[in-house]
Amino acid sequence: MPDFLINTHTVADATDLKNYIARVRGMPAVLDMAIARTKASEAAGVRAPKFQIESIIAGATQLTSGAPFGANGTGAPDAALWADVKAKTEKLVAAGTLPRAEADALLAEARTAIADLKPAYGRVIDWAKGALATAPSGKVGAVTLPNGAAYYAAALKLNTTTDLTADQIHAIGRKEVARIEAEQDALAQKAGVKDRHAYYAQRAQQFPAKPFDEASREAYLKEANRFVGHVRGLLGPYFGTLPAYGIEVVREPSFSEVAGGAAHASAPSPDGKRPARTYVHLVGTQKDPASLYTLMCHEAVPGHNMQGDIQVRQKGGPKFRAVTGYIAFGEGWGLYAEAMCAEMQAFPDIAADFMRLDAELFRAARLVTDTGIHALGWTEEEAVKYLNETGRAPPEMARSEVRRYITLPGQATGYKIGMLKIMEERRKAEKALGPKFDIKSFHDLLIASGSQPLSILERRVDDWIAARK
Repeated sequence: MPDFLINTHTVADATDLKNYIARVRGMPAVLDMAIARTKASEAAGVRAPKFQIESIIAGATQLTSGAPFGANGTGAPDAALWADVKAKTEKLVAAGTLPRAEADALLAEARTAIADLKPAYGRVIDWAKGALATAPSGKVGAVTLPNGAAYYAAALKLNTTTDLTADQIHAIGRKEVARIEAEQDALAQKAGVKDRHAYYAQRAQQFPAKPFDEASREAYLKEANRFVGHVRGLLGPYFGTLPAYGIEVVREPSFSEVAGGAAHASAPSPDGKRPARTYVHLVGTQKDPASLYTLMCHEAVPGHNMQGDIQVRQKGGPKFRAVTGYIAFGEGWGLYAEAMCAEMQAFPDIAADFMRLDAELFRAARLVTDTGIHALGWTEEEAVKYLNETGRAPPEMARSEVRRYITLPGQATGYKIGMLKIMEERRKAEKALGPKFDIKSFHDLLIASGSQPLSILERRVDDWIAARK
């Protein structure tokens, strides 16, 4: 779907705008190819779950609603893609980099290209409606697919860049859940309450669940951006390579915003003209305000936005490390970044540090949930129940997350496995080097040369230790 163009495609001049339009023109062929591949998978016994097909119908319908898809495009609000290309074009005109006449001509081309997407999306919707009646639901993990066990083993290897089995990862998840809960109990007692359950209850009473409104959205974005700036000011003693470009926290676009949706980050453009961004979903029920800080550490600084900033400016290393990513490395760094915020004393109070552990608990529960779905045969409802009760994800978020795990087998395991490996490598280096260990150089070793498999990271750390000895 061409929604990937929105907010991600850099349009700095007329050439960029023409490339943008060309990509839209090419989308019908991409959609038809996706339909053909899906039908081939169905013939082999691999079918999308019912909820995913329902989402495709809803998404395709929404993306093709409004101008220029209506009757002559009149009297209808702008569709998301058309609104995006218009906004980017007007920005070029306002900046004086695109003459009005040329802009109008390009807008006319864009309007035609976008309108021409309608038949292709119609074919997507027709396929989806035909597949919906017999789509599987309930138990829909890899274990239900032809050669599902081998497929899931390959997915784990791809996403963790290790040889860990599903059973091993499930056991690691269970062990990490127990450890984190114990640390939460200790922190709760430090705050003057009996245990984590009492502290959660105290926070819930202090901040009862309520829906987002415009005032709370504005306050959230203001505090998030303030905190990101604050953490940037703490990086010096811990990192040699620092972010150079702008970093901003913004609301998820309306066409893709959902209650309980996961925040996500985008890297800046290589020239820095488009800043790094963290997108947050601000609909549905508000979470404990203390959870904001860990999320910003993970997605923004020193997490993904900082990581992306450094990666796009990488010089001298292999090109693929600057333009691709390994889940275990990238998301492992995101979780490690959360722990670094605690080490840098970035959090304002005990509540924020407790919610850091809450976030880590959720990632540990992911290991259990993902392997439960795809190796142990859990149903969607069993997985949602575990993630809600043990991982403490609100019901709407638990549902959204579990459906993500179902459609992306193994992806959720890379986070915690990556974090554990990074922490293991740091402990190894600290022990081997003693007073010669330099945290700034170690962090530069990790992120200043781009994304890499954990096995390569381990080898590079070993070489680094040997050289510093």
